[in-house]
Amino acid sequence: MEPVLTIDIIRSRRSVREFIDRPVEDDLIANILDAGRWAPSGLNNQPWRFVVVKDKEIAGLLAGCTRYSSIVHGAPLLIAVFLDQDVMYDHTKDVQACGAAIQNMLLVAHDMGLGAVWLGEILNQKDEVKDILNAPGSLELMAVVAIGYPAAGGSRSSGRREISEITSNERFGSPWN
Repeated sequence: MEPVLTIDIIRSRRSVREFIDRPVEDDLIANILDAGRWAPSGLNNQPWRFVVVKDKEIAGLLAGCTRYSSIVHGAPLLIAVFLDQDVMYDHTKDVQACGAAIQNMLLVAHDMGLGAVWLGEILNQKDEVKDILNAPGSLELMAVVAIGYPAAGGSRSSGRREISEITSNERFGSPWN
């Protein structure tokens, strides 16, 4: 059997917005969180903090914070990702580190047969989300990730620009290949 290459996991991952009514097992959740904590961060400060939400009442309150409430209501698992400003040394770099943690979690979820979507629009109500989750003042919401077993037919296709459209060689304006 051929090993699965990381690039194949990256290329096949899609944002999943519809889930079946099946809880995500704790050992899978632990793997997702482990992937997040192994993301790179400047000075290895690991500025991310995660809140796992499985409770439907809490999820319902979070659903009220986004126009994508149906996704939040339908997901058996939500992971809120926060930046801990008490341990950060550079805001931009630490936001990027949280993004890397989220990407790791999305890829591992996909590799384990789960679907997930990174919800950013909920940031418009970040203070309300912080209140719902009792987050300390030092935490800044980065995203909420909705995770579950994908519903049939819920997969969407996704194209990408050619590398030559987004890459220059040595300096801008000099095409890559």
